[in-house]
Amino acid sequence: MTDQDSTVPSETESHVSDSVPAPSFQQAMEIAAVWLQQWDQEEISDEVIADRVGELVASRDGARGFFVVSLAGDSALMDRLPEALVGKLRSCGEGVVDLTARNLAMSAAMVVHHRKQSDDLQAAGSERVNLRCTELLRQLEPHSVKARLETLLAAASDNQGQDVAFLDRWGYDANQKKAIARAIEAVAD
Repeated sequence: MTDQDSTVPSETESHVSDSVPAPSFQQAMEIAAVWLQQWDQEEISDEVIADRVGELVASRDGARGFFVVSLAGDSALMDRLPEALVGKLRSCGEGVVDLTARNLAMSAAMVVHHRKQSDDLQAAGSERVNLRCTELLRQLEPHSVKARLETLLAAASDNQGQDVAFLDRWGYDANQKKAIARAIEAVAD
């Protein structure tokens, strides 16, 4: 039997994701933090981080961990959005669009909350997350983004659709829902 006939990957193949368990949310945050630091210090290239992120976001917890660290952290990765990373995130599909849309909504709502609490530092952090989400959504697959944001907008503006439960779970008030609607509309601007 030749290697071509085998259904088991050879030991020389670099693709091991089938045998490596997906990281937990906590592990994904730790992994992402290390990779972002390496990228910021130019120890790894845009292509390498894109490939690594592609593997990490293949699982929901991996994607959640990556986005928590990359959207809220100090790394410039999500401000620069290298082409290789955008391409990889686009290829990851609707899971990435969904998490980015949810982060857009949550950050918009938290800006309102932090301002109400007179916490300018936290408000600025939430604004940065919101801008990063806006820019990423503009570069992901347009049809998926449009469909996902329309669903979110229906919940925020008209209290209708699948995302009503998502918004209710976080207890967002009318002002926060208006901010979410504005953030959604800003993606199209």
